[in-house]
Amino acid sequence: MTRRVLLTTDCVGGVWRFSATLGEGLARLGWAPALATIGPVPSMAQRREVAGIALFQTEGPLDWAEGGAAGLAAGRAALRAAAREHGAEAVILNQPAFGGAEWDRPVVAVAHSSVATWWRGVRGAPEPAGWRWHGAAVREGIRAAGAAVAPTRAFAASLAAAHDLRARPEAIPNGAPLPQRAPGAGEGFVLAAGRLWDEGKGMAVLDRAARGLGWPVRVAGADAAPGGGRAAFEHLRPAGTLGAAAMAGCMGEAGIFAAPSLYEPFGLAVLEAAGLARPLVLSDIPPFRELWDGAALFHPPGDAEALHAALAGLIGDPGARARLGAAARARAAALTPDRQAAAYDALLRRIAPARRGAA
Repeated sequence: MTRRVLLTTDCVGGVWRFSATLGEGLARLGWAPALATIGPVPSMAQRREVAGIALFQTEGPLDWAEGGAAGLAAGRAALRAAAREHGAEAVILNQPAFGGAEWDRPVVAVAHSSVATWWRGVRGAPEPAGWRWHGAAVREGIRAAGAAVAPTRAFAASLAAAHDLRARPEAIPNGAPLPQRAPGAGEGFVLAAGRLWDEGKGMAVLDRAARGLGWPVRVAGADAAPGGGRAAFEHLRPAGTLGAAAMAGCMGEAGIFAAPSLYEPFGLAVLEAAGLARPLVLSDIPPFRELWDGAALFHPPGDAEALHAALAGLIGDPGARARLGAAARARAAALTPDRQAAAYDALLRRIAPARRGAA
């Protein structure tokens, strides 16, 4: 008997790619996965990416939308309904704020971010009082879950500190497919990717660093914030929001991949660029150091001058770019979808053991 699992997701950031990749991996291990979206609806390109996986579109509010406890209750109810409809034996809840005692089946709470850790990482201070409801919901969701996961040990520690957790979540790194062959050295441009409007992605730092660099700096990702307003830059060249195939093509053409994040629990785009043997220039924050120490060039977070110097040095040194690209690809080879899926499969079987007589 095929076992069913529901993965909650959203279509705004890296959680979508994580959920699609993990769903495919669990399917290879005999699970029948389904995705349940929260927030904005999936694009046609996103739908094509998961054509072989059942998809439930709830249209409930994102957990960090300014809806407070009422918004969370509506989203939680919609996701629980999707789990019932799919007949899920377990749920991988990628937004722990939607967790809690109301769930009637085993839950793995996977924290990819939180408002409290974002504020501490970006602003160096606790979240404002008006956001405390979200921190309390994340804490309750993680404590009520059968298991809790973070993508790095560093972020697990940040979560435990920010949300007063009794124990740190288990660290399971994300995975991304490793292309069979890496492209050549790339063209003469720097690429960065992420939500351009998110202060934590450090795009304002990159914009200052790009001035007079010599190579153009392209940035891929949404520039319109969910609450209104758009990111604007003086020296960066926005490439818009790209689907998975287009993003991979753009990465393969880039000469350098930069991630100047002030806050990043994992950085899936960095892993994807590393798999294509792109030399990495990263901000020196704990999750990046944990994952890429010895396989990337680091600069102090928020230091545009240091970032400019690091990029300029690599632009002028093709040999260094080749060595860093090879080191990044070698590191990425250990962070595969199969390894990720195996870890979650073991976790699911631990918290939701098969019923006697099921095959």
